[in-house]
Amino acid sequence: MSAMSLSHYNLRADRENIALLKDFYCEFVGLKVGPRAALNSYGFWLYAGNQAVLHLSEIRHGEQRQSELKTSFDHVAFNCLDSQAMQEKLHQAGIVYRLAEIPASEDFPTQQQIFFNDPLGNGIELNFV
Repeated sequence: MSAMSLSHYNLRADRENIALLKDFYCEFVGLKVGPRAALNSYGFWLYAGNQAVLHLSEIRHGEQRQSELKTSFDHVAFNCLDSQAMQEKLHQAGIVYRLAEIPASEDFPTQQQIFFNDPLGNGIELNFV
C-alpha cells in the first residue's frame, strides 16, 4: 500500500496563535476557512480550492508541547499564481522573503519560488510556474 497524495498538515498552538495563523495563511498564502469536522476542540480547517490542506488546532488543556524537540521539518509548499503580486504584498507587509528559481528540465518547467516564515516560524514555500 502506498500514499496517493498529501491530505493536510496540522499546526497546534494556543488559541491566540491559532487565530494569528489563520489570518496569516488566509492573507499571505491565499487559503480560505472552510468546513471542519465536528470536533470537540477549537480550530480551523483552511482550504486551497476544495481541499482542506491546513488544520489549525488548539493545544488541549494540560497538553505539553516539546518546544526543545529537534525536528527535520523545514517548510510546506503551495502551488500559486502571480508571483509579482505576492512579492509586492509581502514587501508592503514587511515580511522578509527570499527568491529562488529552479531551471527547466526535461520533465519540469522553470519554477520560481518564494520562501518566508509564518508568525510562529514555520517555513512556507510558494511555487510559481
